[in-house]
Amino acid sequence: MEIAYSVNNVPIEEKSIGYLLKAVTNLIKLPQTKMWLDYDVEADVLYLHFEEKPTSTHSEMRDDGIILDYRDNLLVGLTILEASQR
Repeated sequence: MEIAYSVNNVPIEEKSIGYLLKAVTNLIKLPQTKMWLDYDVEADVLYLHFEEKPTSTHSEMRDDGIILDYRDNLLVGLTILEASQR
């Protein structure tokens, strides 16, 4: 394992930086410029929020295992189930 850097004392491998660079290409196409990510390893769920502390009024589950979280008509976050399978 080639350790390149660490974040909060957690080692980051060089290949992980490559994965992030691939994600950047798509993330910068989103209309939102600020995003917060959280990955639950045990549940294999990725949470992507477009506000630091979003509050949603309702959610919609898509057929592909993605949950859209809304506050009124504003999309405030995504929950991606089985994230490691994508």
